[in-house]
Amino acid sequence: MKTPVFTGSAVAIVTPFREGNVDYDKYGELIDWQIKEGTQAIVACGTTGEASTMNDREHLDTIGYAVKRVAGRVPVIAGTGSNDTGHALELSLEACHRGADALLVVTPYYNKTSQHGLVKHYYCIADRVTRPIILYDVPSRTGMSYSLDTYRELSKHERIVGTKEASGNFSLIAQIRAHLGGEMLVWSGNCNETLPIMALGGLGVISVAANIIPAEMQAICKLFAEGSTKESEARFLKAIPLMDALFCEVNPVPVKTAMNLMGLCSGELRMPLTEMLPKNFDHLVGVMRDYGLL
Repeated sequence: MKTPVFTGSAVAIVTPFREGNVDYDKYGELIDWQIKEGTQAIVACGTTGEASTMNDREHLDTIGYAVKRVAGRVPVIAGTGSNDTGHALELSLEACHRGADALLVVTPYYNKTSQHGLVKHYYCIADRVTRPIILYDVPSRTGMSYSLDTYRELSKHERIVGTKEASGNFSLIAQIRAHLGGEMLVWSGNCNETLPIMALGGLGVISVAANIIPAEMQAICKLFAEGSTKESEARFLKAIPLMDALFCEVNPVPVKTAMNLMGLCSGELRMPLTEMLPKNFDHLVGVMRDYGLL
């Protein structure tokens, strides 16, 4: 069995901005709060972290800052994917150099590739880096997914340890667990699929909702893993309306808006992301009040 990078809830942490720049002071506060609340890993510069709007210097400096601020308290997982294999390799190597504990590498997007191309893409990176790789399956953003055969080939590489599954394809997830077992670990990539995926043997979640309810996301995962499934289920189902509201517009617009309402960070976004539509904002506020966050 591959060694898990983490179990439980990891936060796909936002990148706070102030006047267009990364607000490192606020980022550090968010990291410290996450760890205090029980979050099991910090995922820096992923989709929720708006890495796609960062230049390489910002991207890597933000990863490096996260590593230094965390200071070994929990793993730091660096988002280093790209639709250019060479660029993904460069980011991955530098993230390793700056101390990241693991890498989160999304499938190529826009130009995409074949299943054979996916294997070559990931082997090109995995053969050269020194840290574990978590694959990232999110076809709603990339336009492509992995086949079971591709997962099987990728599982043979010692540094490819698992996958963040945000495909919503539970048949595929069940096949991964049935055929690959501990050679391809699974984490949920959608908050509202956490328990169903854990029921299939998933190890937890890389969570957007953990940006605002970190202790609760960890409790849901921990209770389920320890066998307190009824309590975990009740808490999970209570949080479903909130999880869904955080995706009423494109991520991370709602979660940054929620964090601003809670006084956690400014909520500033980088274009092309913009403020929420009024009807969606009102819905988010209502759900947050119902959940007790406001």
